[in-house]
Amino acid sequence: MDWKSQLIGVYLKVCDLWDQGVWVSCQRFSNNQTLNITDQEILSIYIFGIMQGQKTVKSIHGFTSDFLVGWFPMLGAYEAFNHRLTQISDVFAAMLEKLIDASENEIRFPNFRLLIDSLPIVMANARRSSNAKVAPELADKGYCDSKKMFYYGVKLHVAGHDKDATIPKPCIVGLTPASHHDLTAFRQVAPELDNCDIFSDKAYADHQLQTEMREKQNVILSTPIKLRKKQLLLDSADRLYSKAVSSIRQPIESLFNWIEEKTGIQRASKVRSYRGLLVHVFGRMVTAFMLLEI
Repeated sequence: MDWKSQLIGVYLKVCDLWDQGVWVSCQRFSNNQTLNITDQEILSIYIFGIMQGQKTVKSIHGFTSDFLVGWFPMLGAYEAFNHRLTQISDVFAAMLEKLIDASENEIRFPNFRLLIDSLPIVMANARRSSNAKVAPELADKGYCDSKKMFYYGVKLHVAGHDKDATIPKPCIVGLTPASHHDLTAFRQVAPELDNCDIFSDKAYADHQLQTEMREKQNVILSTPIKLRKKQLLLDSADRLYSKAVSSIRQPIESLFNWIEEKTGIQRASKVRSYRGLLVHVFGRMVTAFMLLEI
């Protein structure tokens, strides 16, 4: 698809979602506000800019000003664009919810298989993490075991449908502080799941939860087996089982790698506010969804 068709596709999708009701997330109550450029155009500019490899709001504005001024002649200055974007930050989460609902209607069926994991969104690395103070409403300092690093930021939690020969499509997306444990986050959505198999890493291992979900919700939660206290090595059967579970859940890691490659979602050092954080995370997740569809 050429870039013009992609831009038109993004705009039409944004307008469709807008007409489905996401506009209520940024409803204005002032009778005196006159807008030279519509919210739909602002959203489309941001999403298309990410698709074109621009990783910051400033670079997106510069790219649009340099190459798309004929499409958006009323773009205006960067400061005004950034202000409008943060004003309507809640719309991205509403758009993502609509996209997930539409996807669920297409692919959900009994006894499906879910893959779950989390991804660190880094606003400040280990050296700066203790002094970082941006978006304290949600962000804090945490530790990412898979990357062996401390960081200041948030965690993106995703559950995706396992699909043959392709990356999973997200069906549950959540955001928590970096210090929030994966299992704690999962417990919040676990009661809503039933009749499915779930594959995750060791962080989600909890015998009591696994038993309750199996007996009450017909859910099999499978994780690699942890070493018991004072146990140095797993036996051969447990190693094979753990390897099998890790192999099945590998596509969720491929999904995260793909999202990072396409949107740069993990690097959030330029974020300067809570609303800016919402734009960064949910705006990029919306972009990833559209890349899968457009």
